[in-house]
Amino acid sequence: MRAAVFFADDRIKESFLALAASTAEDAEIYRCLNEAFDALALNAFCGIQIPKRLIPKSYITKYGIDNLWKYNFHKNWRLMYSVAGDGKTVVALILEWLPHKEYERRFGY
Repeated sequence: MRAAVFFADDRIKESFLALAASTAEDAEIYRCLNEAFDALALNAFCGIQIPKRLIPKSYITKYGIDNLWKYNFHKNWRLMYSVAGDGKTVVALILEWLPHKEYERRFGY
């Protein structure tokens, strides 16, 4: 099911855009994120769903989400997003991307 991809807030969008004009490594992350966004636009459910009991409280408080998905990209990086819809439109809401080590800390693994 096709989906629209949106950033959860302007800060996340600005961080994404800043990657393009940064270091070579950041530019690579930018390119990989674009590929991930394209994959989500084709199928918002292509990631791995995080069980509700494992969703960090900070995401629930800050974004008011009730579901969380993880998309693995570029070596050890993780894209965190939520899926919403009204029956006609599906939206993939981009929350953040982080290296695996930070992902493990965020989730207490």
